[in-house]
Amino acid sequence: MKYDSDVLIVGGGLNGPALALALASAGVSVTLVDAAPARQRATDTFDGRAYALAIASQKLLATLGVWGAIADTAQPMMEVKASDGHAGEGAAPFFLHFDARELDQAPVGYMLEDRYLYRAFLDAMEADPAITLIHDTQVTKQTVEPGAIAATLSDGRSLRAKLLVGADGRRSGVAERAGITREGWGYGQTALVAAIEHELPHNGVAHQFFMPSGPLAILPLKGNRSSIVWSEKDETAQAIAALDDADFLAVLRPRFGDFLGEIKLAGPRFSYPLNLTLANAYAAPRIALVGDAAHGVHPIAGQGLNLGLRDVAALAEVLVEAVRRGEDIGALDVLERYQGWRRFDATTLALGMDSVNRLFSNNNPLLRAGRDLGMGIVQAMPALRQGFMRQAAGLSGPLPRLLQGRPL
Repeated sequence: MKYDSDVLIVGGGLNGPALALALASAGVSVTLVDAAPARQRATDTFDGRAYALAIASQKLLATLGVWGAIADTAQPMMEVKASDGHAGEGAAPFFLHFDARELDQAPVGYMLEDRYLYRAFLDAMEADPAITLIHDTQVTKQTVEPGAIAATLSDGRSLRAKLLVGADGRRSGVAERAGITREGWGYGQTALVAAIEHELPHNGVAHQFFMPSGPLAILPLKGNRSSIVWSEKDETAQAIAALDDADFLAVLRPRFGDFLGEIKLAGPRFSYPLNLTLANAYAAPRIALVGDAAHGVHPIAGQGLNLGLRDVAALAEVLVEAVRRGEDIGALDVLERYQGWRRFDATTLALGMDSVNRLFSNNNPLLRAGRDLGMGIVQAMPALRQGFMRQAAGLSGPLPRLLQGRPL
């Protein structure tokens, strides 16, 4: 059987490149097909997108050799404070406080702008002879054959590989063509995303304000800047998104508060509807799904990219071990090892974030009193609090080698 590469990855966002580099580091040949033009996101202009990286995710990036290129652009998060809030009143005293000094390693995590991470991935892939990049092209058809899977591209080419990986987002064409169905629901919320420049330093502290209409996350970036992810009910969010910059800030200020002094926009604004979408399988014959193609989650805890990188680390480890045993990496029994490793964990975390959002995105006084009491108990019990911190940092559970900072 002749293959164009061992693995064909569809989707060039962040999870696809991470998987390509992980597999290539162990001698597995990869072709990555990206619908976007080459270097479209690798610009010098900040577009407002940023990610909260867990410590385990940072270890993966370091092991893949890309962290050195972006370390100077990453903002360490030293503390996380959660509190109730109301528009016009600002945040109440925090009821939950995570401090990096309580972990056996610091910081809690890092904030990193999309443009830097994407560029580092792209540079590393272009320099790796085991990776073939195809940009500005889509996969339009996939066919499972004996011992292979064939993919037809929008430019008319056909590629053959042992395994096809869908890293192509919540509306994954790979999953749909494989007959993998999805479950999920909308939240009736829209996220308003922007970068904010502020007068006072943030000191590496991330804030989560739980407003009745949805959470407002204020996440520290390099310099006196923060990324906000502001969830509002759909109708309200649409009206806010339609405002000009000055009016947008006028609506934001009462929610943001004055603890960082005067604020102004530091880049463009974005908005996107919030929903939960879970694939009913992460694997099919010669098919595997990672990242949002497997599980699209609420951004309330900033875990979307971290969940995807956990998928990447687990799938890469399963595939590389299969290669070393002489197994067929596209065989369903091999891929089910990956699904068994990741599906329960990802689904549990996704539904947990769903429950937190439902619990906190309301103004019911009984619920508010009960949840504040519960969070107060967590805050008062160091062992329990540290357990939550280790979970958020990606340091709990059976970790794949890459998330431990160990090569494949």
